[in-house]
Order: sequence, then C-alpha cells, then structure tokens
Amino acid sequence: MLEDDAALALHALGWILSDEPRAGRLLALTGLAPGELRASLGERATLAAILSFLTAHENDLVACADALQVPPAGLAAAALRLEGSPA
Repeated sequence: MLEDDAALALHALGWILSDEPRAGRLLALTGLAPGELRASLGERATLAAILSFLTAHENDLVACADALQVPPAGLAAAALRLEGSPA
C-alpha cells in the first residue's frame, strides 16, 4: 500500500507544481528549496509532507482529488500511512 501512497503523493506533487503560487506555498511551508524537494522525493517524510500540505488546505485537497480522480479522504489516508500513522 505504501508504494501506491508514494505514487499518489508524486501525482499530487505534479498537480501542486502546476500552479506557481501553490508551488511556492508548498516550498514555504515545508521549508524545502526546489533542489532539496527533488532530492528527497524518495523519502516517506517528504511524500507525507506533500499530502499533508493538501490536507491542511481543503480547497486544494478537493481540487487535487478531483484532478486525480480519487476521493479527498484517500489523499488524507495516504498522508497518514506515509507518516506512519494507522489510516
């Protein structure tokens, strides 16, 4: 399941990066520079942070879920699993 969650987080990142202000907000809130983000994409903590970024902003969560054709709760559950919490 974690592989699916990781893939979902990467798809969500693509959606986030498609909008410059939203991408800037992600970088600001995570404290990651673009190069650091790229370098850490294989880390669960980074993938969890990407999905947690969405769960903290309901409008973005719903819009991303619509774009990826997954339920918003699916994104939230994936974030929890990547964080190591039972979902």
